[in-house]
Amino acid sequence: MTAPPPETSVEDSTGGRVWFLRGIAAVVSFPAFILAGAFIGFAGLARDSGLTFVEAVLTTATVWALPSQVVLIGAMTGGASVLGAGIAVAFSAVRLMPMVVAWVPVVRDAATPRWKLALLSHFVAVTSWVFAMSRLPDIPRPARLSFFAGFATSLTVINICVTAVAFQMVGHLPELLGAALFFLMPIYFLCSLWVAARHPVDRLAMLTGLVLGPVFFLAAPGFDLLWTGLVGGTAAYLLGRWWDARRA
Repeated sequence: MTAPPPETSVEDSTGGRVWFLRGIAAVVSFPAFILAGAFIGFAGLARDSGLTFVEAVLTTATVWALPSQVVLIGAMTGGASVLGAGIAVAFSAVRLMPMVVAWVPVVRDAATPRWKLALLSHFVAVTSWVFAMSRLPDIPRPARLSFFAGFATSLTVINICVTAVAFQMVGHLPELLGAALFFLMPIYFLCSLWVAARHPVDRLAMLTGLVLGPVFFLAAPGFDLLWTGLVGGTAAYLLGRWWDARRA
């Protein structure tokens, strides 16, 4: 009896391009539709804040994280310096680092070049991360990076186009509709992260964040997100450790 072929033969037989195209096809989904709606709202915010067409499109292409894009616009309209705006966006993007750390072991195999991981890490945001955590474990490991690349890059390109088109047309939308589209994304983020949570501590952290967010918004405006994440996450972690120890 011959030994089964190694796992790396899966992508050789199917083709990396085929998996890439399958990733593109996977973009046709409800999460991608919600994200596109949120970027219509972002285009309205960018236009009302005085950004030019090119600046709005480049913001989506280069920052590619809706909360960070909003932080950038807030810093620009608030008169912050380039350094100050950069620091604000960097702090906002810190939340993506744990996502990338969790994403890398899922998509890579022994033969994955590091430069591909570094390049595709730019496309790791909440929508693509939730997609990766839920869909990639069911895909052969050698094909995961190609599949993710197809999904994430096409998702980015689509929303760059959505930003461009919506920026030109958003003036014809009622303000209430534009605001509603923009706030679709936080609601979707919360629901997606709740479903994707694999440990009770993750959900506990979200609940503590919901409780502490308004408190720190009033107590420490400007640093409310930072303190909410730090205090809420730490409290959830300690409570989780205490609960696990008690059960053991």
